[in-house]
Amino acid sequence: MTSRSAVGATVVLGVTGGIAAYKAVDVCRRLVDAGVHVVPVMTDDATRFVGEVTLSALASEPVRRSLWDEDDPIPHTRLGQRAALVVVAPATADFIGRYAHGLADGLLTATVLATRAPVVVCPAMHTEMWEHPAVQDNLATLRARGVHVVEPGVGRLAGGDVGAGRMAEPERIVDAVLAQLGRSTGDLAGVRVVVSAGGTREPIDPVRFISNRSSGKQGHAVAEAALARGADVVLVTSARRPAPPRAVVVAVESAAQMEAAMLEHAAHADVVVMAAAVADFRVKAPAEAKLAKSDGVPEIVLEPTPDILAELGRRRPPGQVLVGFAAETHDVAARASAKMRAKHVDLMVANDVSAEQVGFDHDTNAVTILGSDGSCRAVPLASKLEVAHAVLDSVVDRLGAERRGGGGGTAGASGGDHEPRSEP
Repeated sequence: MTSRSAVGATVVLGVTGGIAAYKAVDVCRRLVDAGVHVVPVMTDDATRFVGEVTLSALASEPVRRSLWDEDDPIPHTRLGQRAALVVVAPATADFIGRYAHGLADGLLTATVLATRAPVVVCPAMHTEMWEHPAVQDNLATLRARGVHVVEPGVGRLAGGDVGAGRMAEPERIVDAVLAQLGRSTGDLAGVRVVVSAGGTREPIDPVRFISNRSSGKQGHAVAEAALARGADVVLVTSARRPAPPRAVVVAVESAAQMEAAMLEHAAHADVVVMAAAVADFRVKAPAEAKLAKSDGVPEIVLEPTPDILAELGRRRPPGQVLVGFAAETHDVAARASAKMRAKHVDLMVANDVSAEQVGFDHDTNAVTILGSDGSCRAVPLASKLEVAHAVLDSVVDRLGAERRGGGGGTAGASGGDHEPRSEP
């Protein structure tokens, strides 16, 4: 899904003279498809590898090449000021060295020096050049200045040999660009978000446990969407699935571990999204050794697990937006509304997990987002990432109300029941 902060953003795409310049065509196309306004800047050597007409046809504006533009006496300054981001793909060893040393002998080098926007460089060169200490020192200098480097991969190089230095694939480059755009221009830029995901495992003995059907997909999607919109994200998860890049991941298993992690990180968060499916009960005295079938049916005594969402509601600082999830099979709206009031949360995301293609382990979901201010937003069947963005739309609305002093927060409120709570 396209990052909302990318739509309409101006990105300068710099292309330098390396064989990987042909991949810049695909990078350009993907950025335009994502809603980005792409302004291509080619060095003279780049035109030896890819045609100027090709990039001009695919980009949002014609290719720029010269510092000496009769219609604009300072093209590098204009480009630098217009850009929401500059990406250079490929970035040759020559370009990296000139950029690191502040040399501005062409339009592209002058533009990266003239901009205050984020800069992403995508190195591409032969292995021997990539591993040379001078190149690595120059990259270290750029990283120290805040430049984002998309590391090259290992693969087939020009000439037929195999090694490190092959430019990252276009999809990976575009993901990095969209992520950087989100961090600098998204509506959650600078906002600290903590998200929980997955179902907890409560041990019966060393090899058995009580759990539920939660896959963690919805919670991970919320973390991914928040990152795309510029947030700093801590993901507390029990799910055995890849985490979104740039999220700070805290791996947990039991309800007690999740409670400790959530209370620690939520204390300093602007937004807390409790999407995890926390077990409602755990074994009071788990066996220290594996229970043997030959010993007969064991007697298992259960006790309640901590109600993490209610505790977050009691402890949250002023201005924090707290979101809960309610997975139900009947009386969905009524039960979710009751939980919202009992647990003192701002937003409750309710869904009917008995409905087709909704809830546990599906890639799709359909929810109703209830607000403590009386708001109600229905989200019909959609991907879990789209649902995550809808939830964050409501979060952004609530953050705006809090900052205007009109929020309905209940920080420090006490009370709360121990209703089942879970992530779809």
